[in-house]
Amino acid sequence: MLTGLTIAQAAEGLRKKEFSAVELTKAHTDAVEALNGRVNAYITVTSDQALEAAKKADSTLANGDAPALTGIPLGIKDLFCTNGVRTTAASKIIGNFVPPYESTVTAKLLENGAIFLGKTNLDEFAMGSGNLTSAFGSVENPWHRKDDASVLVPGGSSGGSAAAVAAHMAMGATGTDTGGSIRQPAAYCGIVGLKPTYGRCSRWGTIAFASSLDQAGPMTRSVEDAALMLAAMAGHDPKDSTCSTEAVPDYRAACGRSLKGLRVGIPAEYRAPGMSEEILAVWQKGIDMLREAGCEIVDVSLPHTKYGLATYYIIAPAECSSNLARYDGVRFGERAEGATSLDDLYEKTRHNGFGEEVRRRILMGTYVLSAGYYDAYYLKAQKVRTLIQRDFTQAFEKVDVLLTPTAPSAAFARDEKPEDPVQMYLNDIFTVPASMAGQPAMSVPVALDGKGLPLGLQLIGKHFDEETIIAVGSALEKAAGFTARPDLRAGVSA
Repeated sequence: MLTGLTIAQAAEGLRKKEFSAVELTKAHTDAVEALNGRVNAYITVTSDQALEAAKKADSTLANGDAPALTGIPLGIKDLFCTNGVRTTAASKIIGNFVPPYESTVTAKLLENGAIFLGKTNLDEFAMGSGNLTSAFGSVENPWHRKDDASVLVPGGSSGGSAAAVAAHMAMGATGTDTGGSIRQPAAYCGIVGLKPTYGRCSRWGTIAFASSLDQAGPMTRSVEDAALMLAAMAGHDPKDSTCSTEAVPDYRAACGRSLKGLRVGIPAEYRAPGMSEEILAVWQKGIDMLREAGCEIVDVSLPHTKYGLATYYIIAPAECSSNLARYDGVRFGERAEGATSLDDLYEKTRHNGFGEEVRRRILMGTYVLSAGYYDAYYLKAQKVRTLIQRDFTQAFEKVDVLLTPTAPSAAFARDEKPEDPVQMYLNDIFTVPASMAGQPAMSVPVALDGKGLPLGLQLIGKHFDEETIIAVGSALEKAAGFTARPDLRAGVSA
């Protein structure tokens, strides 16, 4: 089936004329039509536009010298502004927003010939770990436990992108990662998720959650595909002052590179209390595979890891409070009716437009930025963030890459959602530190747990050294031989 190909395989098949871009795209639009009613991976589907773009892609391919992603159908997380296509951030407050411009990341993908199938679902404004907060309904993880019809969460916030790729409703998808929102859903859905170094991909035209943390990245079914997508997405953008001028290397060339003599760090602090034996066993399996590939295994310490989550949930809400202040019904956002004063307009608009989790984080952020609490919380959190960054700098003086679990468990069921929001936040415990430090990190699926659900391992690299984590991820992927895919006949409709 065409939907089962990787991006690399499809690109080769298109150039060999084994099938056309129209045929490849039609196979994916058919899959979206058949499955999206159940999985709810897409908020907005653009099948007609995709098929028109596929016709142009076939002309480009016929003329030769086509860009690397020509004719490849992708899903786009609904945080990236797309010219003329509704962009909602999964929120009621901008549910009818149609941008008159294209984000830099999506513009780069279009320049590279990619075809967009639609806008994928997410937690509202990227705030969540289970894709349960979208104003357009929850996303269903295409995986199911053995002999259990429970609907599982796909992870968040990029759960729609992860589910679309895992369910073969897209060959790849864009995600954004603020505290783990690419890597954690990738682990839950059994795919590859790569968060580049902060500044590697432009944030221009991407709806902001926390500006010092947000970073775009690819979500795919193989490490090679992630390398291909990242090469297209990355690069300097003068419209984004935080975007790096570092040259973009040939990431794909890193796949299959020898790992002989590479030093792999194992952080002691990632052996969290109460961690499942299965996660520990998979981690050990990954260590053994890399040792066999010629790597030297080195124990390291990241002593401030234990403060990462608490620090993140001060800094990220503070930035969200500031970024989301613009949605007030006057400057941006759907205006509530029936207001009796300006204050009443603001209150009604923001209460009606934002969901519970977004309102919670705005309140948290406003509190820690307020007079009397700024020094006690926000300023202190920034100092701890510096210590977390220093931990990584010191660790990378001894090693080339770090290997850790991606998440403390496999995907959980919707009806197992903890009532306490803090328990939900703990899903990001292994991914947040790399985000706080701006390090590149990638989740690679390596095994199934006893209930038949995918488990991922995380690789964390030095700043702007995505090549090394791609090389190690490629070796890990090959050694693990993870080829399992979800049975889309299993389970029940959402």
